[in-house]
Amino acid sequence: MAQHIGIGIGAGLVSALLFGVLLKATPLAILLYLVAPLPILIVGLGWSHKAALAAAAAGSLALVLVIAPFLGLAFAAYIALPAWWLAYLALLGRETPAGLEWYPTGRLLGWIAATAALAFIAIAVLSSPNHAAFDAQLRGLAQTLVQTRLPSARPSPETPRAEAQRADAPRADAPSTGSEAAGKDGAATPGPAPQADADPADVTRAEVADALARVVPAFAANGLALLLAFYLWASARIVKISGRLPRPWPDIPSTAMPRSTLVAVAAAVGMCFAPGYVGVFGVALLGAFSAAFALQGLAAFHDRSRGRPGRGLMLFGMYLILFVTQGIALVALTLFGLADTALDRRRPKGDPAP
Repeated sequence: MAQHIGIGIGAGLVSALLFGVLLKATPLAILLYLVAPLPILIVGLGWSHKAALAAAAAGSLALVLVIAPFLGLAFAAYIALPAWWLAYLALLGRETPAGLEWYPTGRLLGWIAATAALAFIAIAVLSSPNHAAFDAQLRGLAQTLVQTRLPSARPSPETPRAEAQRADAPRADAPSTGSEAAGKDGAATPGPAPQADADPADVTRAEVADALARVVPAFAANGLALLLAFYLWASARIVKISGRLPRPWPDIPSTAMPRSTLVAVAAAVGMCFAPGYVGVFGVALLGAFSAAFALQGLAAFHDRSRGRPGRGLMLFGMYLILFVTQGIALVALTLFGLADTALDRRRPKGDPAP
């Protein structure tokens, strides 16, 4: 056990180093940062979850002492603890009359989504304990993105005729005569209604930025859920190649989340209307579960196409569509995954849900 803890500490220091190089802000540093969770996942799957927990503690403490306390806390909340938790769940098992039953991959996929949402809200609270400040940061980021995509149109130069008409118009600060100030009955006539100075294009950009700021947590949690699923798969493959993976390799195409995840999605929809970080967490949870259902839809497509003629061509076409549409087709896979969970048609009738 002491040897496992030592290996875990070493893996945690490597992971912290990969995370810390992000401060360099170079393409290589970003690439190294993206693989930071792998050492903790590998040591957790290949040795034990206690070694992964030691890795999380060692890496966080090293960043707190060497660089900055915030960076260590961010590493723990966003990288280390999610990696330890997923490694712990992947190696859960229970004895049954039929033998050792491992934690179902469907429930593991649901926890990947929940972990991604929790990690996002944790890093958000750490960066901005005040929700108003966090909301202002999101709106500033959204306005920058919208301004980049939809730049303001430059005003066109006025024609000489328009300039002449403006010169002939009475000045606002000029004294008015009696004939101008009074009507036929001597009563003052109201001046022209003031025109709105707001440009419709600017109003549209503001609305787009506001909507984008609301859905940024969903996109962030969606991407993190996809990355966590990939990290867990990649680390499990590495550990399996080394011969240290305790559980047998699961049948990934048969992955199906339980119907209880639909309750979590419904709760997330309700939380979206709550103020403060509760609403942000609801939006992040929806984004993370959309990624999980998209992965389940992908697995269901693999599962349902088994044994059918032209299966390779169908799978190639599906992945080609995903590549060409730059992920937009994931929306269809998400709906397919939702229907797969709600209807539960793939599981044999005699096999109860896990």
